[in-house]
Amino acid sequence: MKKINCIWMRGGTSKGGCFLENDLPESIEEQDHILTAIYGGNDPTGKQFNGMGGATSTTSKAVIVKKRNGEKNAVNYTFAQVDITTSLVDRKGNCGNMSAAVAPFAIEMGLIDDVQEPITQVSIFNTNTSKIIIAHLPVKDGKVVYEGNYAISGVPGTASKIQLDFLEPGGAVTKKLLPTGNVIDVLSTPDYGDFEVSIVDAANPLVFVWAKDLGLTGSEQPLDIDSNPELLKKMLSIREAASVKMGLTTSIEEAKKIPAIPKFCFVAEAADYKASNGETIKKDQIDLQARMLSMGKLHPNYAITGGICTGVAAKIPGTIVNQIIGKASEQEEIRIGHCGGLLSVGAKVAEEDGQVKALLGTVFRTVKKLMKGEVYW
Repeated sequence: MKKINCIWMRGGTSKGGCFLENDLPESIEEQDHILTAIYGGNDPTGKQFNGMGGATSTTSKAVIVKKRNGEKNAVNYTFAQVDITTSLVDRKGNCGNMSAAVAPFAIEMGLIDDVQEPITQVSIFNTNTSKIIIAHLPVKDGKVVYEGNYAISGVPGTASKIQLDFLEPGGAVTKKLLPTGNVIDVLSTPDYGDFEVSIVDAANPLVFVWAKDLGLTGSEQPLDIDSNPELLKKMLSIREAASVKMGLTTSIEEAKKIPAIPKFCFVAEAADYKASNGETIKKDQIDLQARMLSMGKLHPNYAITGGICTGVAAKIPGTIVNQIIGKASEQEEIRIGHCGGLLSVGAKVAEEDGQVKALLGTVFRTVKKLMKGEVYW
């Protein structure tokens, strides 16, 4: 039996282990084998009995961090999504929620040179997307302040507020904010016909679809979607067609092997609905409703990278998201109503040389340190 040092952390509405890159072998294949074993992946029961995974995509995430030499308060960060029932470890995109855990982990492990009160800024280079995230982290006496009075939807209680600025998030995976060059595309699926979509790549690539085109209202909860295998198959078929259309893969078969991106999202106009915690979300509290898939299931809340992409899409004239929210696109923040409640996202875009460019995406998260020690596999 082998072991490795780690800190298990909740980042936003996700959870997973944080590891030092230097503690892992250089071979990605070997790293993936270790992560699968640590999390208890490749489990046909889907329970991850043999590992630390929580039997959901949002609790089977890994953070790998390395100090970036030559720069003050700077680290490299690689995100890995560990599959539950197979040995797949997907590194194609980033996780915004777990990005919130990177700076606290870096301070805990002594990777940050200049820890200043009351806020320490950490420059995070995400290797998955080759993008910079600036974390603004509360500290006191050289240590991370985890306790606070800030609350986020989907997480009980409160904690300290962490600001994440995603710098120039456009083209995170495809190198293009609009991978097809269009604000609207029509995708043809093998079994379900044609669908009007908007494909936007900011922080992570998303394919946006009208909820009404799927026979949905936009107010659905995970059980409504996850209990309908034919509907899920339709959504995944659209996602796979988008993967090929945007040039991420060359075939539907290849797209099936990259389940993490692009993310699939269906959107609808703002309306009253009941969140998963029983809270009633009023129409005037949000600018739109949005639901997205995570590894083939409906996300119980909303991915942060998905929120950044949605906020940016809202400000690009002509996209489905922009059409839905109308004049609300002029606001500094876009308010997204999701399964678990609300997510406010700051986004800035500009037109340069006739092209729309994403300048910034900002979100606020909370983090909790759950365990520090050795994990065995």
